[in-house]
This record gives sequence, structure tokens and C-alpha cells, in this order.
Amino acid sequence: MIGSESYAGCVAPGLRACGVDKLFLEIHDASFPARYEEDTGRGTPYAEGAADFLTQLAKLGFNGVQLGPQGLTAADNPSPYDGTLFSRNPLSLALSPLLRGGLLEQDDLESLLAARPPVRGRVHYAFAYAAQGGAIAIAYGRFRKDRSAYSELEQQLNGFRRAHARWLEPDALYSVLFEVHGRHSWHHWKTPTGEPHPDRDLFNPTAGAKAARTDRKARLLEDHRAAVERYTFGQLLLHQQHQRLRDHCKSLGMQLYADLQIGLSDQDAWAHQGLLLPNYRMGAPPSRTNPMGQPWGFAVLDPGQYRAEDGSPGPVLAFVRYRLEKLYSEYDGVRVDHPHGWVCPWVYRSDRKDPFLAVQQGARLFSSPNLPDHPDLRVFSYVEEHQLNAEGALHADHWVEYLTAEQVDAYAQVFSRLVSPDGTTSHRYDLVCEVLSTLPLPLKQVLDRFGLGRFRVLQKVDPHNPTDVYRSERAEPIDWIMLGNHDTPPIWRLAAQWIRDGSARDRAEDLGNRLVPAHTDRERWVTDHAGHPGALVHALFADLLISRARNIMVFFADLLGLEEQYNIPGTVKDANWSLRVPPDYERAYLLRLGDDRALNLPYALSIALRAPGFEPVTPQVLAMLDREAQYLRDQGRSLVRLPMLDSRAP
Repeated sequence: MIGSESYAGCVAPGLRACGVDKLFLEIHDASFPARYEEDTGRGTPYAEGAADFLTQLAKLGFNGVQLGPQGLTAADNPSPYDGTLFSRNPLSLALSPLLRGGLLEQDDLESLLAARPPVRGRVHYAFAYAAQGGAIAIAYGRFRKDRSAYSELEQQLNGFRRAHARWLEPDALYSVLFEVHGRHSWHHWKTPTGEPHPDRDLFNPTAGAKAARTDRKARLLEDHRAAVERYTFGQLLLHQQHQRLRDHCKSLGMQLYADLQIGLSDQDAWAHQGLLLPNYRMGAPPSRTNPMGQPWGFAVLDPGQYRAEDGSPGPVLAFVRYRLEKLYSEYDGVRVDHPHGWVCPWVYRSDRKDPFLAVQQGARLFSSPNLPDHPDLRVFSYVEEHQLNAEGALHADHWVEYLTAEQVDAYAQVFSRLVSPDGTTSHRYDLVCEVLSTLPLPLKQVLDRFGLGRFRVLQKVDPHNPTDVYRSERAEPIDWIMLGNHDTPPIWRLAAQWIRDGSARDRAEDLGNRLVPAHTDRERWVTDHAGHPGALVHALFADLLISRARNIMVFFADLLGLEEQYNIPGTVKDANWSLRVPPDYERAYLLRLGDDRALNLPYALSIALRAPGFEPVTPQVLAMLDREAQYLRDQGRSLVRLPMLDSRAP
């Protein structure tokens, strides 16, 4: 795609001059491209096509990749944010390594992919779900039939089982019981007489005699030994492939970040139900982004179990630590999805018929000392009534007006485990905190304590509001700044929309105030950029580059010039979570560069480094950036005259 010495020779110093430490691409597993012969209808970062793509990203100047949650997802729900906390998603298992290892044969692969849908720019979830399940079954069957031929793999399997028994046993048993109980959620498991089945409480320490539950688990593990081992076998293969991905990223000089989802999957809630607060669920309150609020339905960890009676870490903090230790052993850093949920979660009653009404009438779990609608929350409040803004909305950023240091300690007691394994600053993890339009005071003070920033999403900026939290001028060095993310419209579609509705001029004028030197024809610059989507997007990216934020995130659609939205929050649509990097992404990217319809980093850097008051680079670097930007355009334009490649074949 790109990667000449001249490109690196101008982009790298340009990024340094802009004070950029991290330039990361955000992309979820399902969106990765794959080579034709290995494509199951869904992407994976472990396939050879993904390795090629990551290599190209490194050549473009990226030094990190932000993945989405990688947990196992249900057959009818592809959202990665509803996946498992510990088990990896079998849909991400790359099949080419199984061919090389003798666990699959070419005939197996051809049979599995025989009915593959032809369109490769979208995830075909149902097909991939069936194909991947079939591949693991074939691979495990071959291993089980002749274990002596795979003696090393068997040793690895036994070691993996011992090392990860704490989460493997409940996850494997859930996969078995899910089938036994007719592929229904554990909430609906019943006896023949219609009573709740004891399997619902298999891991619930508050239900029934421990000995009976232990005996039942032992019988299930014995009766379903092969199914449990097959589950473990698939997880071993996935974890091995993940380690190879880390090695590849390291060889490219790229960091690999995880996504710490706030929600628990159905099977995690089953396995850890003894740690959960009854009668409440977590969601998002009304906000600038979602005025109706979002009733996520996520389980809430019980604050009464944060600490033991003697003040030492209780079972909830032990669970959080175990989860994080696994996560941090597998990645270089972590994006904290909805950090509010770790500090001041918005909760709502689970017994209300209308979940949207319930979430709108919710409350902050630790900031509700005397609410008539939520008397059960009083015992969990860290603040007193006199610390609240009685005239403000319960979800407002300043509902809590001030805090003592001891109260900040209380709000931070779970979040501190995200920062460090023992809750101190002796060893710091690398965190990215997804704070968007709302930043309640307790969360702000916790983030300030640990020196953590927030997100600045430039597409959301109100050009008429100088105090808008998303403005580039308000970014701090610790912040992460971006054009958009996986929940926003692609910037290319928005730019075209702004031009159509006439709002592009206001944005161009706002950008011109920061990007165009006073002695130049600023009015002409504004007119040019208000009428051309590509020019406007690159000016917006230049605005991002000149901010004080030292960390940049680019969603893959915004890099490649795609105009379809990856996910529309608060909706259930087949198109959600299904957008992929197109199989001909190299050619398609270059074609779009021909008329500035994809991100041309040298072009954006050239604009940024000419901004007034900006630290200048050498004239040679500026000239190189201009030449490289034009060279990329010329490459794209030359491709227009060539025949299109057939994306359905290798």
C-alpha cells in the first residue's frame, strides 16, 4: 500500500514535530481483512491477511492497534460488548494455522467454505458461526482420534487446562448446559415440572448446599468430558494464536491494546451471580449523545462485597483483580469502556416493564443518599445530601458538587485495580479511558488522581461553542483525540452532509482560525474547504494534530475513506458490527487518495505544520510532505485507468 523511504522520512518527523506519541488504529476482530482462501465470512486479527494489513499500518506510521472486546459472542448477538470476559471468541480462530499443523486438511477447509457468501466487505455472522464451529469440531476430532500424533499439543492442552481452570471450568460447563437446556439462557433453565433448575445455581454460593453443587459439577464434567475438552482445546488454539499476534505486532514496533468492556456476558453473570447486586442493572443516563438514555441491562457488582469485614479486599475486588491479571498478561494496554461504570455507575431498577423509562429514572449507585425512588441505594452512598446539587439532574456532571479526599478513595477503590494490580501506583498499567460528553465529578477526580485523560471527538464539536468539551483547544497532553470511533458516523459521510446542509462553512471558519496564518487569504481558504469534503476532513485531522493531546486514535473506516457506519448505538440492526476492511483495501485506499477521499497523512501533516504559532519543521520536511501527499494522489489517479481486480478470487 505505502511504505517508501521518502514516506517514512517525512511522516515520522512530522508526527514528532506535532508531539504525537501514539498513533493507533481502532479496529475490531470481525473487521479485519482475510485472504480469499482463509476467509470464513468474518475477520480475525490472527489470519495471514490480517498480518499483511498490520504490516501496512506500520508502514503508514501507526504504532498501535486498539482492538475491541475479544470474548465469545452468542449465535444471535454479534456485539463484542456482550461477549465473555475470559473465553476468547472461536469466530476469531484462523484456519490456515490448523492446516499447517495437520488439524485440518484442504478438503475440510473447502467443504467448510463451500457455501460462503460472495460479498466480502461485510461480516456474514451466521455462516461464520457455523463454519468456525465445524472447523473446531473437525480439528478436535482429529486430535482425539490420534493423540500420539499430537503429543506436544496434548501436553500444551493439559498445561493450559491447569493454568486456566478457574475460568475454563465454568465457561466450558455453561457451553454444555446451554445445549442440555435447549439452547436457552440460564434464566430459563427449568425442571420437567416447570421449577427453576438447580443448574441455574451451580456456581451461586448463596443457593443450596455446597456439597450438592460440587457433586453436580463433578458429574457434569465426567458425563460431558469430551465436550468440555473440546471447548478447552478451542480456547488453547485461540490463546496460542493471540500470542503469535502479539509477537508480530512487537516485530512491527506496534502496541496491542485490549478493550475492557463494562458489561458481563450471560454466562459470566451465571458463573458469578453470587457477586451481583439484585434488582438493579447498569445503563447510560440521558446525555448529549443519547438523550433517551441506554438500558444496557448489564449486571452490577455488589458494593457490599467490595470489602471483607476486616477491610481487606472482598470477593468482588478479588474477581476484578483476577480478570485484569489475565487481560494485562495478554496486551500492552487497555481501553476502559465506560469508566463511569467502575467509579459512579448509572443504575436502574430491573423490575420495571419499560426499560427506557426505568433508565431515565435511574440514579448514581454511590451518589444517592436519599432518593425516594431508590431507597435501597442509600446504604451504598459515599456522599451526604448537602454535597448534592438539589436543583440539578441526577445524571448531571455536577450532581455531586464537592468531595473529600476520603470520599475520592471510596469512589476509586475498584478503578484503582484497573490502574495497578494491587490498587497502588507502584506498578502502573497503560489505560485509555473512554470518557465522552459526560464527566461526573467523582469520575473526574478519580481520573485526575491517576493522571488519566479523556476522549476528544472532533466530529462532535459545536463550532459556535468555544467551551465545547470536544474542541481541540481543550485537549490536554494526556487525552486521546480522534475524528470518530466505532459508534459514530464515518467522517467522510459527515463531511459530505455538512456541505449539503450548509454547516461546512461554519466548521471551515472555525478551523481556519487555528490553521491559517493571518497574512494569508483566510477567506479563500474557508471557501475552498467549505466546498470540498476531502479538504475539510484533512483540515479537521490537522486540527487534531496541532492539539496538545499526544495520543491519536483513528477508526479504520476514517482511515480508508469508508462511508458506511459500523455501529449505531441503541439499535439492533443486522448491519451493526458487520463492516469490514474490503478485500481490495490497498487498491481501494489508493483510489480514494486520488481525490482526497481517504486519509492522506502527509497532506494533513503539511496543513498542521504550517499552522500559526506552531513549532516549525525544516523546509525540507515540509517540501517532502507536500511531494509525498501529491505522489499518493497521483498513484490513486493512475489506478483509475487500470482494470478493477476481482475481489471474489485470490
